Amino acid sequence: MYSFRRNERDQHSPYLLKFSCRDLSNNKGLTGTLPQSIGNLTNLSTLMLIGCSFFGLIPDSIGSLQQLTYLSLNSNNFSGPIPNSIGNLNNLVWLDVTANQLNGTIPISKGTTPGLDMLVTTKHFHLGQNQLVGSIPSQLFNPNMQMIHVILDNNLLTDSIPSAMGNVQTLEVVRLNGNSLSGSVPLNLNNLTSLSELYLANNNLNGALPNLTGMDLLNYVMMERTQLQGQIPVNLFSLPQLQTVVLSNNQLDGTLNVASTSNGELTLVDCTNNLITNYTKATGSTADVILASNPICDGTNASQSYCSAQNSNSSSFIPSNNCQTTVCSSNEVLSPNCKCAIPLTGTLHFISSSFSNLENSTYYKYLEITLMSAFLSSHLPVDSIGVSYPTIDIDSYLQFTIQIFPSGQDEFNRTAVSGIGTLLNLQPFQIKDYFGPFFFISENYCCFADAPSSTNKSSNAGIIAGAAVGGSVLVLLLIGVGIYACRQKKRAERTSEQNPFASWESNKTSGDVPQLKGAKLFSFEELKKCTDNFSEANVIGAGGYGKVYKGTIASGQLVAIKRAQQGSLQGALEFKTEIELLSRINHKNVVELVGFCYDQGEQMLVYEYVPNGTLNENLAGKERKKMDWMRRLSVALDSARGLAYLHELANPPIIHRDIKSNNILLDDQLTAKVADFGLSKLRGDIEKGYVTTQVKGTLGYMDPEYYMTQQLTEKSDVYSFGVVLLELVTGRAPIARGKHIVRVVNEAMDGSEDPYSNLQEVLDPNLDRHLVGLEKFVELAMSCVSDSGAERPTMGGVVREIENIIQMAGMNLDKIKSATTITSDYETEESIQSPYGGEDPFHYSMGSLPFNVETH
Repeated sequence: MYSFRRNERDQHSPYLLKFSCRDLSNNKGLTGTLPQSIGNLTNLSTLMLIGCSFFGLIPDSIGSLQQLTYLSLNSNNFSGPIPNSIGNLNNLVWLDVTANQLNGTIPISKGTTPGLDMLVTTKHFHLGQNQLVGSIPSQLFNPNMQMIHVILDNNLLTDSIPSAMGNVQTLEVVRLNGNSLSGSVPLNLNNLTSLSELYLANNNLNGALPNLTGMDLLNYVMMERTQLQGQIPVNLFSLPQLQTVVLSNNQLDGTLNVASTSNGELTLVDCTNNLITNYTKATGSTADVILASNPICDGTNASQSYCSAQNSNSSSFIPSNNCQTTVCSSNEVLSPNCKCAIPLTGTLHFISSSFSNLENSTYYKYLEITLMSAFLSSHLPVDSIGVSYPTIDIDSYLQFTIQIFPSGQDEFNRTAVSGIGTLLNLQPFQIKDYFGPFFFISENYCCFADAPSSTNKSSNAGIIAGAAVGGSVLVLLLIGVGIYACRQKKRAERTSEQNPFASWESNKTSGDVPQLKGAKLFSFEELKKCTDNFSEANVIGAGGYGKVYKGTIASGQLVAIKRAQQGSLQGALEFKTEIELLSRINHKNVVELVGFCYDQGEQMLVYEYVPNGTLNENLAGKERKKMDWMRRLSVALDSARGLAYLHELANPPIIHRDIKSNNILLDDQLTAKVADFGLSKLRGDIEKGYVTTQVKGTLGYMDPEYYMTQQLTEKSDVYSFGVVLLELVTGRAPIARGKHIVRVVNEAMDGSEDPYSNLQEVLDPNLDRHLVGLEKFVELAMSCVSDSGAERPTMGGVVREIENIIQMAGMNLDKIKSATTITSDYETEESIQSPYGGEDPFHYSMGSLPFNVETH
């Protein structure tokens, strides 16, 4: 019933409790209470009880779980107040008690009594759909808070919206709808420049619609049934990301003027049942405007399209397939891969989302891809996924119905169903960051491959009985923690004993012994000494794999040492393979491997030190203005040459598989170097069939043809490099605000006789407006990201084309290199990213996959 899994994303504790009745047993009848003894699980970092029928009080002892970073108790029947003791959870990042029967006020600290206002590092406050009363405490919004979500919808809250909310400029989503809030909307809400969604509907507010100027990331405004008065400000529709505005059932009057809309994102303006008398439409706008039950729709205007109720909160989208007519048995369903199987069906409930156009199937395809990536990386036996029927529910939450089909058999076993629920409710970051936070509720699974159907009922009954004694079972969990720790210790001991490098003797030159070409085997003590005992002062980057340290080895060479943490160690043979691959490379535009360490259970790679960070950091950070057109062309040429070397001159050729701006480093002369070969493969191995085909890469850069066919070629790298070229031109992340960079550039070029005339709309504002060779550069980039790999150029062809563009621009590369260089800021500027294979710093994009995605 209960399972422990390593929480690889949490650095505070090695233990994770996954306790989700719906996910593990698929039975709504599981119930129980949380005993006070839960406070004894002091090493717990994650506690989830999602979609169960748990009831009673949330025990005060939960405040003793000091290592807790993730607490999700949503969709149960918990009652009583929110414990004040939760305020003691200093490491808490995620607090979710949505959809329970909690009552009382929102707890705030007073004297020695803790409260939620003490959770200054907590980002998610999900307290909606309960019975909380009283006012929203202003203390919850002090400037030190780092919250990004405040979800208080559908409670019994009263009084006014505290103006202190405008002090928390990290806020991204505010949901206060469905309460009894009164008074006017605070004027300083426009301080929330990071806000993307604002829900104030179904309250007793009054006064005018607030001025939201400056909230450039805002895409949802929901203020229906709030008793707002006056005219709708014209500047509301000039917000660049605005997609949906719902202001129905208020007392708004005057003219609705959307003529200033220029962002092209607006899809819906619903002003049903107000007092609007005039409407000025934006030229060329495709947004649906609804003015039914307004004075403007009386008389002669009644036949206008905007006078009919058009809004729909659902889509008829159903994924299509190319399967021929196939008849499945009564309880089987035809999968997208044309196989009959029994899928696990459920609903994804999204707390926020980056889009409102439910008819755009592109979003659903991304959802399928990211779900499959997460499942395959966790080695769950999933063959395919069907996403259908997206809807916006009565509380304005986005929902998807999903069907998850088993791989290799007709049904899932009980372990697989449990693992799928566990993974989804752990919020795979690439889904959460793109669509918004969510939770998964599955339907009861009818069949299990590991048990005859005749025993299902008795099996379920046994599980229900077991869950009813939750208090005693929790004691067994403590034993499980100890057993797990012992196993981890023994595993680490076995890893240190099985050294695959023992056969790498210096006098052997044949057989399986690699030619390391100068890459040195360092001892742990050597690297410990050159980093001053791995001092934090020498940390120059970090990511999910571990940390990168700056050091000086005995020869005097400055190096960067990538040290894997225990939770992300590769297998010994995989680590050996990576070193062998890196040792084959010798090119000025590829980061040099100086050596490695496999000693005392450690895995470390020692690279040449490249002082000016990643291309990603230079395009996004304070050095961005120094990245002029000359330098960007130079970086493009350098990195193209490095990649062409890997494809065409390395022996045997190497396919990188993770080309992105975060894996291109810049030295003190701004020479670009391709880095991070953790996912790379030798082309010869692939052609000889020595490896299982594996889909790996970073979403946003991943070649869609490679993902769909699972056939890896050099053209997959070419696609990824094309995305990097578009980053150089636009300064944008590959995926931002729900749009892929390829789509953004395509849309800018569409609808014009001269497709390159509108490029200024997407050009990085830090670049001059008239760039010699810009059209040729974008043409090259778009050829690299062609849907078909056969239509993409080779990297050698890319190099030649960039050389031609530079010659066309009349530039001298030697002068570019000798120009003022960018000063290294690794030692002075706080950073959590690593230029030696870390995660993407664009927190709003899908970012890097922290795992390898394998197909079986």
